[in-house]
Amino acid sequence: MKGFTKTVEDFNCAHCGAVVRGNGYTNHCPRCLWSRHVDENPGDRAATCGGMMRPISVAPDGVRFVITHRCEICGKTKRQRTADDDDIDTIIKLSRNEDFLYGK
Repeated sequence: MKGFTKTVEDFNCAHCGAVVRGNGYTNHCPRCLWSRHVDENPGDRAATCGGMMRPISVAPDGVRFVITHRCEICGKTKRQRTADDDDIDTIIKLSRNEDFLYGK
C-alpha cells in the first residue's frame, strides 16, 4: 500500500458549490463536509469511481473529530479527520444525524 501523497489542489465542491482552497491535506468541503471518491491511497488521485462521498457519521478523536464518508456510487467508506476550517455547526448537525445528511 502506497503512503500519503501531498496534493495541493483548489476545487469547487460538487455538493454545495463552495470554493475550497486546498492545502495538500484537504479531503472534503469545509462547508458541507462532503467529499469525492478520487483516491485509493490518500492524495494519489488513482480512484476511477469519482462518486460523491456523503458524510454519514462523526466521532471525537482527541481535540478533533473523524468523519466517516460513504461513496454514493460504490459504497466504499473512508474516515477523514476534520480540519480547523471545517464548519462546526455542520459537524454538530452530523453528530446529531440531522436531515441535511439525507438531502431533506
